[in-house]
Amino acid sequence: MGSIIQTQDLHFSYTTAEGVSPVVLDGVNLEIEEGSFVAVLGHNGSGKSTLAKHMNAILLPSGGKVFVSGMDTADDNLLLDIRRTVGMVFQNPDNQIVANVVEEDVAFAPENLGIPPAEIRRRVDDALKAVGMYEFREHAPHLLSGGQKQRVAIAGVIAMRPRCIVLDEPTAMLDPVGRKEVMDTVKQLNRRAGVTVVLITHHMDEAAQADLLVVMAGGHVVADGTPKEVFADVEGLKAVGLTVPETVELCYELRQEGLALPLDALSDEECAQALYRLLEKEGANPPC
Repeated sequence: MGSIIQTQDLHFSYTTAEGVSPVVLDGVNLEIEEGSFVAVLGHNGSGKSTLAKHMNAILLPSGGKVFVSGMDTADDNLLLDIRRTVGMVFQNPDNQIVANVVEEDVAFAPENLGIPPAEIRRRVDDALKAVGMYEFREHAPHLLSGGQKQRVAIAGVIAMRPRCIVLDEPTAMLDPVGRKEVMDTVKQLNRRAGVTVVLITHHMDEAAQADLLVVMAGGHVVADGTPKEVFADVEGLKAVGLTVPETVELCYELRQEGLALPLDALSDEECAQALYRLLEKEGANPPC
């Protein structure tokens, strides 16, 4: 399908009152294919959120280039088209909700784009249905749960009909139920609607659900590949201050004790099957 976001030798430093800060992004080269689900993983200070803000020109490079569907983000004349192509969802949904009624909030961005009223009505309804919030369309956003608020924020972005959605740690402020609601919504958008998804996260279980995983540390991309490939390098991830999913950690610890277990068993079921096969091979009689 081709790339929708591409960075070329991307460098970035924040400018403070005291002068330029240390480099936050240091030569990042990244290509995100249209229709893919990519998770960007890294600890605090790794540069992952700064990278996210470059994907729809909230921030502009100090050096290098960022292209969105071939458009240079540094070109002011292309800013509106870039932001129509890539929508952003942030950590705190309260910062994105601007209206007192859910459907009015979702309609806000299309109205600002000058979309005709009849088309706005269709987009609002479609977006709320896509995130499972249509029945709450006349509710007050402040009465919703954290997960529901975040889904409304996502609906507001969907109503703009972007080809790509970048979510910057959208579950950081949510409980486990809210996190699951948001992740289920994100996966459905990608798989059913073909929307490119870039998920910035520090949760290993969320990253494991993506098709591709990019690991950042110190402003660099230090690993990329499928979740199975990336998480198999347990020692490499630990060297940059990251952990791995609990299933991989279990297999890793047992391998340290001499047991022949794979390091690509991400799900609970895959881990259980790997343990079952090991017991079977060792001549045990596991329960059915």
